[in-house]
Amino acid sequence: MSRVILGIESSCDETGVGLVRLHDDGAVELLADEVASSVEQHARFGGVVPEVASRAHLEAMRPTAERAFATAGLALSDVDAIAVTAGPGLAGALLVGVSAAKAYAAALDVPLYGVNHLAGHIAVDTLQHGPLPKPCLAMLVSGGHTQLLRVDDIAGEITEIGSTVDDAAGEAYDKVARVLGLPYPGGPPIDKAAREGNPTAIDFPRGMTGPRDAKFDFSFSGLKTAVARWVETAERRGEEIPVNDVAASFQEAVADVLTAKAVRAAKEMGIGTLVISGGVAANSRLSCLARERCEAAGIELRVPRPRLCTDNGAMIAALGAHVVAAEKKPSALDLSANPALPVEVVSL
Repeated sequence: MSRVILGIESSCDETGVGLVRLHDDGAVELLADEVASSVEQHARFGGVVPEVASRAHLEAMRPTAERAFATAGLALSDVDAIAVTAGPGLAGALLVGVSAAKAYAAALDVPLYGVNHLAGHIAVDTLQHGPLPKPCLAMLVSGGHTQLLRVDDIAGEITEIGSTVDDAAGEAYDKVARVLGLPYPGGPPIDKAAREGNPTAIDFPRGMTGPRDAKFDFSFSGLKTAVARWVETAERRGEEIPVNDVAASFQEAVADVLTAKAVRAAKEMGIGTLVISGGVAANSRLSCLARERCEAAGIELRVPRPRLCTDNGAMIAALGAHVVAAEKKPSALDLSANPALPVEVVSL
């Protein structure tokens, strides 16, 4: 008998509600994916303001859930289990989602599963490409996270093999966009500008690629600083800033390091599938270069469509479905959010 899983995501500035159906054979079918974003409320601050995000989640949670059920053609009584992001993320924002999920679970008398936001970014790929090979390698690239992960079982066996030592890739995009006078969030406008620029115009540094550096860790702080200094020097000389060339050269440096390290890790670990997810996975140059290098190395590349890469409720519902299928123990109703939840802890 198939089961309907409701997923709730509120870790940052998107209120996401998703519904999936877990079939008897383990397949997970997407029924609805509704998102309300508060990004415009944060744009004038150049980054996410936690208090603003929390208030936006409070206001958006119910109407977003109503849209999801309407899209799926389901009623609350059709839900068999609820999954909610318990961490990592902003404490206040997480608590809004956790509180809503607990209320739904108590009212409907269905099991509740507090799950990991980062694992959700991996699980969402199964909604588009089917079951994950075991093992597979996942690279999460977002505003807050840049990680390489070995995934032996999406429901409970994830091992971090590399992470950023400073800025995440998405943070670097936001900061470089600010230097170039481009809007927040920085990913889409830099990607757009880069298409009209020369990626070899400026030789920006590739962080953490020296012989003594950790093979699978990342660093983008030095790259961000290099871009800022290059722009400042050009401005002091009275030169016009070639925004498109700077954007393209910066983006090439980011994509080069990310894809080189991911492919190297897959080859050294003997893993034949790479999954790239997270908001930055929607970047055109990253996906293109990853495809080129994976094809050359004989590695299968899986990248969810852009809508699924960014934060959403569907990814939490999908992860919840895998946790339910694995017969993991549900969370207690006194579940609390953990802003620093490690990726190895898939469910609480």
